This record gives sequence, C-alpha cells and structure tokens, in this order.
Amino acid sequence: MIKRLLVPNFRHFHQFRMNHNLVSVTESDGIRNITMIDTKKRNCLSLEMMENLLHEIKRNEDDKELRVIVLSSSGPVFSSGHNLKELSSDKGAENQKKVFDKCHELIKSIIASPLPVISKIDGLAAGTAGLQLAASCDIAICSEKSTFSTPGASFGIFCSTPGIAISRTIPRMKSSYMLLTGLPISSEEALRVGLVSSVVPSEKLDQELNEICDAIKSKSRAVVSFGKKFYYQQLGMDLNSSYIAGSQAMVDNLQLKDGQEGIKSFIEKRKPVWSNE
Repeated sequence: MIKRLLVPNFRHFHQFRMNHNLVSVTESDGIRNITMIDTKKRNCLSLEMMENLLHEIKRNEDDKELRVIVLSSSGPVFSSGHNLKELSSDKGAENQKKVFDKCHELIKSIIASPLPVISKIDGLAAGTAGLQLAASCDIAICSEKSTFSTPGASFGIFCSTPGIAISRTIPRMKSSYMLLTGLPISSEEALRVGLVSSVVPSEKLDQELNEICDAIKSKSRAVVSFGKKFYYQQLGMDLNSSYIAGSQAMVDNLQLKDGQEGIKSFIEKRKPVWSNE
C-alpha cells in the first residue's frame, strides 16, 4: 500500500501555505492521516498548528473517495494544548481571543465534517486544547500508556472551553474532578467514563484503527455523512423533539439512493453496491 504526501489545494495556495514542520499528511484507501509532528513543542495547538489542522480537515471534504480522517501525533505527547506564549499578557486580549476563536473553529470543523474523524492517541493528551481536540472527535482510540488531563488552572488558566467538550462526554463528577484538580486520568479510567472509544496496547493501535476504518468504509459514505449530521443535531434537542426530527430523518435517509440500495440488497440477499452519493 503506497502512501503519498499531500500538498495544499492550489486553489487556496495564496490564502494558506502548509507548514510541513508542524503537520504531515498522507492519504491512502480513502483515509486521510493528519499527524502533528511538532515534537519539540509537544504538538502544542499554536495558531499556526490549528490553521494547518483546520485546512487539512476541510480540504476536499466532499470528495467521495475520502471516507475517514485520522488525527494523530508523533512523540510521547498527543498535544500539550495551547501555546502559552500566544496567551501572555503582552499579546493583548484581542490576540488571546483570536487563539480561542480559532480553536472553536477547529472543533466546529470536526463536528461539521461529513466524514468520521478519529483521534489516535499514544501518549499524553492535555492542556487547554489538547484534550479538547481528542474529546471532540467522533471516535477516540488510545494506547494503554495514554493519559488525559486538564491542568490549566495550575498555570492560571481554568480549562473552560475543554470543560465544554469533556462535560458533554463524561459524567459531571469525573469532568469536574479533572477540571478542578488538573490531575491526570489513565487510559483505563478514560475508557470507563466514556472519554475514549477503545484502549489497546501501543503495538496494536494501528490494527485497532484499521478495523474501525474498514468498518466505516464498508458503509455508504452518503448514509454515514447523513447520520453524523443528524446525530449532532439531535444532541441539542429535548427528547420529544429529537424523536419527531428523528422520524423525519429516517424517512429522508430512505430517499437517498444508497438508502434504497441498502433495503434492496437486504431483500435480495446480496452485498450492497454503494454509490456514495
């Protein structure tokens, strides 16, 4: 299987230039792997790093050959969070707001992506954005040695925005424990409280990722994208409204070409042939 290094979409070249010292991108068999490689700075989410990630998550997202996006990192730290130098007082409130707004834009791009976004963690996910990034993905897998923390208060910056992500992912008692103490939790505890989807030994992390990606790729891209969009929409609804909207979503799903193909293939006892449209 040959992987190729991707370059920026030249239609946007003058607007954005990739920094290949921060992010490495490969694409093969419908999977785009975005790897943070700024190990000297512990893969911190600087403005430039977030711009790179945002660009690669959104680039050609409607290409039907593209099925999954994977976020990972090199080195022992998935991400240490924001670059604190960009948040120092001499930068001013306007620049500080720019940093947090860019992080918000990055998180929104993951949720709004028509593709499943998977975080692959093999180390520490921490800080005012590192854990937030991992927790905001659709699926998170990690190695047994991985740990998770929100130590912002130790540096005088309470992890308010990461708290939004983890409080919507794990129970209140554990999320408040993490936010108030800054103490890390293990991979096993992260799995137990629902912060990650699965935990495996480091040497089996790629195998676990491949199994998940293969399962996703066996489905219709159109159906998965449709379902992901509604999944996040219904999270903000009350129970009754979500069921009303869900019923209509099921009807709309069946109007898709691949919705009809799925039913037809089941009746005819054959494998579906997806159009992915």
